[in-house]
Amino acid sequence: MKYKAALLILFCFPCARGSEINPPEGFRPLFNGKDLSGWYGDNPHQSRKAEDRQAAIKDQQADFEKHWTVESGELVNDGKGPYATTVRDYGDIELMLEYKTVALADSGIYLRGSPQIQIWDTTKAGKKWDIGADRGSGGLYNNPKEEAETNGKHPLVHADKPFGEWNSLKIRHVGNRIWVWLNAQRVVDGAIFHPYFDKTKPMPSKGPIHLQTHGGEIRWRNIYIREIGAVEANEILRGEEFGTAFEPIFNGRDLEGWFGDKNGKLVANGELIWSDGGHIYTVREFADFVFRFEFVMSAGGNNGLAIRSTGKGNPAYDAMCELQILDDGHKRYAAVKPRQVHGSAYGMAGAYRGYLRAAGEWNYQEVIVKGSTIQVELNGVIILDTDLSKISDYMGGREHPGKMLKKGHLGFAAHGPEHVLRFRRLSVKELD
Repeated sequence: MKYKAALLILFCFPCARGSEINPPEGFRPLFNGKDLSGWYGDNPHQSRKAEDRQAAIKDQQADFEKHWTVESGELVNDGKGPYATTVRDYGDIELMLEYKTVALADSGIYLRGSPQIQIWDTTKAGKKWDIGADRGSGGLYNNPKEEAETNGKHPLVHADKPFGEWNSLKIRHVGNRIWVWLNAQRVVDGAIFHPYFDKTKPMPSKGPIHLQTHGGEIRWRNIYIREIGAVEANEILRGEEFGTAFEPIFNGRDLEGWFGDKNGKLVANGELIWSDGGHIYTVREFADFVFRFEFVMSAGGNNGLAIRSTGKGNPAYDAMCELQILDDGHKRYAAVKPRQVHGSAYGMAGAYRGYLRAAGEWNYQEVIVKGSTIQVELNGVIILDTDLSKISDYMGGREHPGKMLKKGHLGFAAHGPEHVLRFRRLSVKELD
């Protein structure tokens, strides 16, 4: 992105640290309290429709400087102009900020370039009472109306302070999941953040933060960010398991409870280290279940997760399915088809690509199997959601006779000694 590179040169120098800048431990300021360094103007609803998006963004900069100012350490917008946009793109983050609105304000925070965590004038005089302002700020406004009470569209509680006072927001964004605290009250709890501009696929893994302008004046201050690493992200996504129905299916000491080809499988430090050999399976069989695990691959790694297997044959065809475990960003897999990428039900249903972490980093994956349906969530992003009973077109025309199995073993499928993988924290919750 040529224009964005130019913006980096223009704006992305270290923020001045005045006495008013005091980020919490682990955070850094996004706004220096003095000027617009690190920000540029972009209303994505306009620029995405333009024939030349970068030219459209460039044309917005004069308007950005006209409508965004800094006063007494506050970032102020008069209700008009393009949105304040971070020069840098961000993935998994915690964002903290304070805002204060005036009458008729309707604003929000866009993450990874997508709308939005909603900010309202919550009074009836704000004229948005009938479209959500009565529920309070902090919800995921563009999430679908279906199941709005549980999908984060409506905040869990009305936590706005009296009109005209400063409100504090803390936002945690991991994968496509969002947690929001407004004035220290949790208003969104791990909800999926649905895409807006392209609803056919999940949100991108990275993108800019936009502070929206939409009607009335809004003021921002104490804007701080902390990037979340892979290990912490996995802990957040796994959540608290003690006292839940999840049971470990790997004891971290040996392969008790597993059968199959145990050659080339080493257990050390609570990890199953896979370097060679054939398939292994749980002795237990499972029908409907949720399976959580973490894995890390060597570059070009290739393995598979057998679902409802008989323990015999090729799990890609003789089990319900084989879910691919594949470093599909590696050059050796540049030509793989959608039904071969990581997370796909091999040969039957393709998964979205681009959400694996780099080789050598731990990934978190959750698989939900109910009847003939399978959902795969990778690092907080749902990359596969399919009903195998509705699939009759198979890759290469090769049928999958096991796809309608109602129960079977859970296992891993080998793909040669050059593919080193490590697995840990394997746990299952059976579903009624």
